[in-house]
Amino acid sequence: MMKIYFMGIGGSAMGNAALLARAAGHDVIGSDAGVYPPMSTVLAEAGISVHEGYDAERLAQLAPDLVVIGNAMSRGHVEVEWLLETRALEFTSLPAFLSGFVLKGRRNVVIAGTHGKTTTTALTAHLLRSQGRDPGYLIGGVPLDPPTGNHLGTTTDPFVIEGDEYDSAFFDKRSKFIHYAPHVAVLNNLEFDHADIFRDLADVQRTFRHFTRIVPRNGWIVMNGDDANLAALGEMPWTRVIRVGTGENNNVRITNFEESTQGARFELTWKGEHWAQVVWPHAGIYNARNAAMAATAAQLSLLPDSENSEEGFARVITTESDAAKVDLSAFAKFRGVKRRQEVHVATPKLTVIEDFAHHPTALREILRSLRAQYPQHRIHAAFEPRSNTSRTSIMQDGFMNALALADEVYIGAISRADTMEPNERFDIEGTIEFLKTKDVQGHTAPTHDALLATLREQSVASEEPQLVVFFTNGSFGGIIADYVAGCG
Repeated sequence: MMKIYFMGIGGSAMGNAALLARAAGHDVIGSDAGVYPPMSTVLAEAGISVHEGYDAERLAQLAPDLVVIGNAMSRGHVEVEWLLETRALEFTSLPAFLSGFVLKGRRNVVIAGTHGKTTTTALTAHLLRSQGRDPGYLIGGVPLDPPTGNHLGTTTDPFVIEGDEYDSAFFDKRSKFIHYAPHVAVLNNLEFDHADIFRDLADVQRTFRHFTRIVPRNGWIVMNGDDANLAALGEMPWTRVIRVGTGENNNVRITNFEESTQGARFELTWKGEHWAQVVWPHAGIYNARNAAMAATAAQLSLLPDSENSEEGFARVITTESDAAKVDLSAFAKFRGVKRRQEVHVATPKLTVIEDFAHHPTALREILRSLRAQYPQHRIHAAFEPRSNTSRTSIMQDGFMNALALADEVYIGAISRADTMEPNERFDIEGTIEFLKTKDVQGHTAPTHDALLATLREQSVASEEPQLVVFFTNGSFGGIIADYVAGCG
């Protein structure tokens, strides 16, 4: 047993990793500038001591065997500088810790992609659990199914982990997923994002190409076959590739897709042969793709050695093979992930939804789906430019065209605007002018509270049913909870 110290334990990834370490029997402690419920409660219940703030002398006195440094930490941090100056304690990044302490020796399913990682990771773990297996998993968000964001599982069962392309630590600029030793690598999609660490699309493609290089020859790559940016990665002859999507070139195809406010139904086929009919409470073709990716990955991870081939996979899913076939009826019971199309209010006159989306493609796909689900509603889209990319002008055109799919748009104050030059910032006024050309009314305000007042006024101004959707990867200044509370 080791004493392991997590620097920045309050983050969801660090906190969940700390819980995995505790479940493995290690003595776990940590520190952060503020740990709040629910993470603070969960850590305390697990017997993990959390220290408020950072202190080099305290760290020296605690004398852990290993320090895990979160990627929010950088040079100048008091504990980081002490570690570098004294070299008194061994330290590592979170992804490297997971590689050595959690993933080693496991059959790992690593879910990567610009969009849908959290949902697809939760779906894959949910399917494996529904088979009576005990998979390990580490999920970046807060899932409703499985019931927790982390679980060590049984070492003989797969481990499912969200594979982020963001960098590992201030001293390790490789993408996190490079550490995760995939047996099954899922490539959901690929777009330019994280402009603070990647130069351009080619730079993102480069790190994904590196990721595919570590899939073993007896492993699998499950790839979105409809994604041109993934296709540009080229052939991968060192392993097996299964393509998933709606196009005819895919091995696993999504066909006969239909959606409504009750969810969606679609069929999965393998090279034209029926695999499964899926009926579940989640709308959107993007969610259907997440489900198809999860189904394929879960089944591949459970293939016995005697069936570990493309032909074996086909036998298992399309015939009465003796091998374990994943029962996809479990999709119907999947409740989703918090802040992913999470419905806060649902009445005949008003629906309120919150989503974590902060990339123009995600906004576009969600608004298209909402238009199909709620054809009689007037759609109000509130967007907070908060992420390191969305608060800049880099994807300006994409955001403008995506937001134009709503009827009314509300743009919040730009996060940390004072850290950028004016010409580098998201152009709020330019977006509102563009929306006018599309007959969409745009609104903004200097504060979130002022924007909330405008939203309240506009969203009750008509007799037709209204749908309000909030897009943010943060709290939007608390106005989501305030708006929902005012609906009561």
